[in-house]
Order: sequence, then C-alpha cells, then structure tokens
Amino acid sequence: MRVFEERGITHLDLHGTKHQDVSSEVLNFTYQYQELLPLVIICGNSNKMIEVTSSCLNKAEIKFSSPRFGIIRIEGIS
Repeated sequence: MRVFEERGITHLDLHGTKHQDVSSEVLNFTYQYQELLPLVIICGNSNKMIEVTSSCLNKAEIKFSSPRFGIIRIEGIS
C-alpha cells in the first residue's frame, strides 16, 4: 500500500495489498484523508480487488465512481 499525491489529488495504491486487508486499508485511508476529497484508489487489473474495494465502500455508504477500469474515485462520505 502506498499513499501519494498527484495533480493535487491524494491516491491510495493497493498493488501488493492482500485481499483480506483491503477493507481496513481503504476505510482507514478514506477517513484519514476525507477533508481532501476527492480521493483516488488504484485497484489495478484485479477484478477481485475492485470487487472487494467497491463492496467495502458500499457497506460504509461512501459515494464513489469508477472513471476507468481499476480506478475508484471517492466522491463523498455519508
């Protein structure tokens, strides 16, 4: 897991993160950087990683979009 800023947007790169750790990493990242919305999560080409991340965000009622395959953009927190 790596957090970095690019073009003024804070990113979380999940490459190398185990599927079992994704939910906690995503929620920690989202709440820690919520004042910097929008945020970007890079899931890569893994359908499983995208599915786990999306499910986690849906359960937490966090609004997000998927501007392109493997990228999730967090838009708001309910």
